[in-house]
Amino acid sequence: MNNEVIKNSDCHIGLLHRGTEKLMESKMYMHSLPYFDRLDYVSVLVQEHCYCLAIESLINKNAFNSAYTLVRTLFDELTRILNHLLAICCHALDVGAMSPVFWGFEEREKIMEFYERVSGARMHAAFYRPNEINLKHISNYLLEDIAIFTDSCYITLNEINSLLVNNNIWKQRLMAVGAYSVTDALNYGLTGVMLRSVGIKRDVRLDANETYANYFFLNFKSYYSSNGDSYDRYLLRMSEMFESLYMIGQLIKGLAIQKKNKNKQKRIIKLSQL
Repeated sequence: MNNEVIKNSDCHIGLLHRGTEKLMESKMYMHSLPYFDRLDYVSVLVQEHCYCLAIESLINKNAFNSAYTLVRTLFDELTRILNHLLAICCHALDVGAMSPVFWGFEEREKIMEFYERVSGARMHAAFYRPNEINLKHISNYLLEDIAIFTDSCYITLNEINSLLVNNNIWKQRLMAVGAYSVTDALNYGLTGVMLRSVGIKRDVRLDANETYANYFFLNFKSYYSSNGDSYDRYLLRMSEMFESLYMIGQLIKGLAIQKKNKNKQKRIIKLSQL
């Protein structure tokens, strides 16, 4: 290090994530699912979703309208908030702002409680199943609590953003820092916020040919910038969290309708049996 400039680095491959594919070779599909919780501790259900999509692609099943896909999309967006809050709040702490950590981690605890309510585990959920979901875990009480969470999270995100977005110290430490070009982004195979921060309008969720889960049926925006620096990536992550809350509201309504229709079908079956 030369002050805050990294002159050289020596990479060491850790022991935690090696050999996962080899371990999975001798197991059934369902027995391998919990490994994906360990690949990214902050995006456990997104990792499980990827694994389920890979298995489902083997049997050419693609049911974006089904109830389990709605549930996956709901928890994917909750996980996106979980992920972005960790990135922004810890970054703010590194720069010298302590309040965002307390505000943001309170919201993260609520999301992890939702994990626990559907799977029994706060972190390593092992909740998803290929081609199915147990809707009994997705109760009306859970959907109501998630709706309440979206209201409180809006307030928290506004508090974090109002503290940071025009803060001179925050801007001095982030603007023109960690910047890279479009060529670098493409050469390194960057995706998501890292790619959109240099102006490339690439969001798989909006691509009709490559979209996954239920995004094709949702109304939402994807945000882009052009500077490719840390400040732009902060702005993009904040914008994405607000959009995630908006999508969660749509998904809750969709799941409530699905559950209502399912209860009607059960009543019809019972009446027909009488």
